[in-house]
Amino acid sequence: MSGFTVAASIAALALLTYLFVRNSTNHTSKMLRVVARGGALALVGVAIAGVMLFAPAALKRDTSARVSSTLQDQIAQAREHASQDAHLRSRMEALEGWGAAVTAEVEDDEALPPENADWQVVPVFFGTDRETQPDNTRLQYSSERGRRLELGRALISVPKSHQVPNIERPWAIKLPYFDVTIYEQTEDPAQHFTIQNIGKLTQEEFLARVRNRLARSARYKDHAIVFVHGYNTAFDSALYRTAQLSYDLKFDGAAFLYSWPSGGAVASYTYDRESAQASEPYLRQFLDIVVRETGAKSVSIIAHSMGNQPLLSVLRDMRQTGPNEVAINEVILAAPDVDADGFDNVARRIEGIARGVTLYVASNDRALMVSRNFWRNPRAGDVPPGGPLIVSGVETIDITRASTDSLALNHSGYAENNDLLQDIGKLILSGLRPPEQRLPTLLRTASPRGDYWRYLPLTAGAQVETGAHVETGEIPTTP
Repeated sequence: MSGFTVAASIAALALLTYLFVRNSTNHTSKMLRVVARGGALALVGVAIAGVMLFAPAALKRDTSARVSSTLQDQIAQAREHASQDAHLRSRMEALEGWGAAVTAEVEDDEALPPENADWQVVPVFFGTDRETQPDNTRLQYSSERGRRLELGRALISVPKSHQVPNIERPWAIKLPYFDVTIYEQTEDPAQHFTIQNIGKLTQEEFLARVRNRLARSARYKDHAIVFVHGYNTAFDSALYRTAQLSYDLKFDGAAFLYSWPSGGAVASYTYDRESAQASEPYLRQFLDIVVRETGAKSVSIIAHSMGNQPLLSVLRDMRQTGPNEVAINEVILAAPDVDADGFDNVARRIEGIARGVTLYVASNDRALMVSRNFWRNPRAGDVPPGGPLIVSGVETIDITRASTDSLALNHSGYAENNDLLQDIGKLILSGLRPPEQRLPTLLRTASPRGDYWRYLPLTAGAQVETGAHVETGEIPTTP
């Protein structure tokens, strides 16, 4: 049912409600009549406003359908031309900018957007232990546990109008705390992140496509990044986040996602925690494939929130069983929803497994505040009154100032702030340390337990002085 139909039905029901209230209050007091009729009339006004809101979309529906049909014809023609054009490779290499690198899988026509398209394509190679969900239109993964590792690849469209660091998706009305959508705008690759193609791959097919991607990498030559999502994350959402990180980092290496069976809802916290633990053997299997068999010469891992829990256990196991065989570049632990004391113990046992380990924390992360109250102990990604967690071999960066929005959740600052994306990109590409050398807005701060860094965003008009030079900007006052 369209949004216009729903709004019109509600308007009709509101009008009937008003007429009923009007007739039933004829013999009541004047005050009661005014209140009852006024409330019913306001309901009619809201419903009519809804009709006016959705009417333009309804009027444009036929045009949108025709545009969609024309677009499909263009895609079909582009694919036919791609298969017949012997000079496709040279033409793709001539495309301006780094965007050519993320769409240059010329041997796979499905990876190519049509000429003059308003979007580009980012390939995401994935591993998951989710159960497949019945769907006749495309491969879908549910929140149930599949209890085995599956490999695949998704082609994610990113609109050229994309604004860093957003993930543009259709506007939707959803019931809070439940995975129920009342209305959702039709997705359009010219405006939204969309899944253009997705499919399972055998391990041989998976490795062949990854190696092909790595062979064409230039900016991040032979680099791979692995993203492990956190709590309350649906499979598609994890794909979009991986594509956003890859696109915004201008990452032309191989981008991987490991998706464990999160319930994808606020109410699924305890289920998610146990699912994350149950996914550890499959995550280990996936990382072994990426690190040891793809041919990537540099593998960096980014884990968010509850995704840190299985990752830390797997890294500890890898460090113990094959310390001389593991070659991991950087490990980035963003807002880990892991017990602070447990993190301290594990972090010491994985020291040396990677060239560097970076911990992003924040005192205004509301998700971790809730978790801290639930477990009655600070989380590793939290900043309690005594200061952030500082562990040997781990560089701690307090990103509280990445967001000053008092109403925001502030749980994904690592991927939703341009400066922090720049810091991650430089860290993966060069491993430059200490952090203030990568980003002058990272200020070294002394504490009784050791040094850590605070992110202090700059604004025009003041100065921030680093060890090497002076930048213009203002140093905000932070606790």
